[in-house]
Amino acid sequence: MSEFKYTKVETHEQTGIITLNRPDVYNALNYEGKHEIIRAIKGFNKDKNVRSIVLTAEGKAFCSGQDLNDRTVNSKDGSPVDIGKTLKTEWNPLIEAIRNSEKMIIAAINGVCAGAGLSVVMASDLKVAKPQVRFISGFTQIGLAPDAGMSSTLTKAMGYSKALEFALFGRALMSEQMLEYGLINEISDDYKTRALEMAAEVNTLPPLSVKMVKKNLQYALDKSFDEVIQRETYAQRFLGFSKDYKEGVSAFLEKRKPNFKGE
Repeated sequence: MSEFKYTKVETHEQTGIITLNRPDVYNALNYEGKHEIIRAIKGFNKDKNVRSIVLTAEGKAFCSGQDLNDRTVNSKDGSPVDIGKTLKTEWNPLIEAIRNSEKMIIAAINGVCAGAGLSVVMASDLKVAKPQVRFISGFTQIGLAPDAGMSSTLTKAMGYSKALEFALFGRALMSEQMLEYGLINEISDDYKTRALEMAAEVNTLPPLSVKMVKKNLQYALDKSFDEVIQRETYAQRFLGFSKDYKEGVSAFLEKRKPNFKGE
C-alpha cells in the first residue's frame, strides 16, 4: 500500500500482516511509523475479509523502541521536550490500538525488542519469538522509566521484585526466559510461519467469540471476581443471541465444520 512509508502492509488469506520496515535503525519508531501501524490495525479491523493480524519486522530487530532522532523526543536546539506529550499522542494510542483491536494480533518476533518496542510486544495478544531473542527494558540507561503500559504488564507476569530488577538494571531476558514467565507463547526458528499458522487457527473461530474472549481476559486482569463474572454474563448473553452461536450448535449436532461469519 503506497500510503505506508515505514511499514509494509499486506494480506495473506484471512490474515493481515504489518511489517515494521526500518531495519537500518533496528525498526525504531518515529511519529509517522507509529501512526502507520495504528492506521493499518484500524484498516484491518474494518475489513470483513481479515480475521487476524500478524505484526512482525524486517532485519535483525523487531523494534528498538523510540527513534531518538525524532523531533518529538529530541529538539534540534537542545531545549527540553515534553515526552509525556509524545506518550499521549503517539505511544499510548499505538498500545491502545493493539489492545482494542477486535481482531487478534499475533507478534512474530524476529529479533531484539527494546524500550517501548517491548511494550508493543507485550500489548499484542499472542507472541512467537525466535530462539535467543533479547528483550531489554533500557529506559534507566537513558534516564527514563518504562512506559507505554510496560510497568503493568511486567509486574503482573513477573511479580514486583523481578520486574523491578528487569526495569532497573537493563539486563536482557532471552526468549527462553520470557517463555518461562508466560510473557510469550512459543519459540520457533520459523517464527513467522508459526505465527501465520496460529493466525489461521484463529481465523477458523467465530469472530464474535474471539472478540469477547480477548475483552473478557483483559478486563479480568484489573477487576474483582464479582466484576469479572458480571462481564462474562454480559458477553455470554450477547454471544448467545448471535448467528454464529446458532451455527456452532447446528454444526456440532450435524457433525460438520461450522461456517462462522461474525454475525
